[in-house]
Amino acid sequence: MPPGPVQRASRSWPAPALSLFAVGWGANQFAALLPVYRVEDGATAAEVTLLFGAYAVGLIPTLLLVAPVSDRLGRRRVMRPVLVLSFVATVVLLLGGHSLLLLLLGRLLAGIASGAAFAPGTAWVKELSTGPAGTGARRAAIALSAGFGTGPLVTGLMAQWLPHPLLLPYVPHLVLTVLVAGFAWNAPEPVRAHHDPLDAETGRVAHALRSPAFVRRTLFTAPWVFGCATLAFATVPQVAPVPGPNVAVGGALVALTLWTGVLVQPLGRRRTPRTTVLLGVGAGVVGFLVATLASLTGWGALTVLAAVGLGAAYGWILVAGLATVEEVAQPADLATVTAVFYSLTYLGFAAPYLGTLLLSWLPGTPAMLLLAVLLAATAPLVLSSARRR
Repeated sequence: MPPGPVQRASRSWPAPALSLFAVGWGANQFAALLPVYRVEDGATAAEVTLLFGAYAVGLIPTLLLVAPVSDRLGRRRVMRPVLVLSFVATVVLLLGGHSLLLLLLGRLLAGIASGAAFAPGTAWVKELSTGPAGTGARRAAIALSAGFGTGPLVTGLMAQWLPHPLLLPYVPHLVLTVLVAGFAWNAPEPVRAHHDPLDAETGRVAHALRSPAFVRRTLFTAPWVFGCATLAFATVPQVAPVPGPNVAVGGALVALTLWTGVLVQPLGRRRTPRTTVLLGVGAGVVGFLVATLASLTGWGALTVLAAVGLGAAYGWILVAGLATVEEVAQPADLATVTAVFYSLTYLGFAAPYLGTLLLSWLPGTPAMLLLAVLLAATAPLVLSSARRR
């Protein structure tokens, strides 16, 4: 007997997962190239900050605006133009070379593509996944994290050892996006439920966001998702640099952090979201304590080890947050509540800037120790979520 529509849909989750992978690659490939722009293009620290800011300006508003649209119109109708926009963003960066204006435009477009992809794409993976609770959340988190980690690894290695370091590193993402678009273009679209009036939907979303599970598990831990990740490869190396070729080492450290986040996520399969987020908090605290030792000794090997701990924190807190969203949101509001969670996680992108400020006020050792204490302070709130359900 041929498979029915439900069976076909349940086997189709890799299509939106690969879409998340491709957009995540495009979003983070730029990170490993920052040293190249400083050397080849003479970009100043202020210009680099501006380029990062352009990505956030495009991402966060789009994240919140597009998610409700996908809840009403469907995931595929949103993700098709998103893949095209991700491709265009990389073309603009490739052509940008020595033009700050084009680089700003490329980063803005990459932010818009990411904001439009992450919540609808995550919801699409969840809707096409069958299995125990949290299965879709883990698949989406792994796909996104793998894209975030692989992009800078490939661009960093290519920029370090191939000619045209501001041109060739962008080509793999263009090829990847074309292949993924061909695979995902006609992926199954989950059946859209009848939509209630807008005020009823707003009330349901507000109820989910006010739930003790969401507030106590995610409100204060979500910023540490990208906070831990970005501090691992942007701030900790300032207190204990890793020796080696600058661009390749930078890309490898980004990849190590984010791929650790990928590899630890299946370990949370049999655990509740509350337990998983506590694992993440614990791993992050250990990572910052190892960074404290790195600062004391100056050993770059400890910076690498700290990246493993902070990468595990990134992965566990991310997947626990997405599983919590799946728990508290109604199916018709899944992308909207997911968008709010992702917006909270992206607050963590301010962490490298704040970390640099912290290092201007404190030596590296007490600064890393303070970060460990701040992250540990979120644990009692998470623990209280079980008692107040």
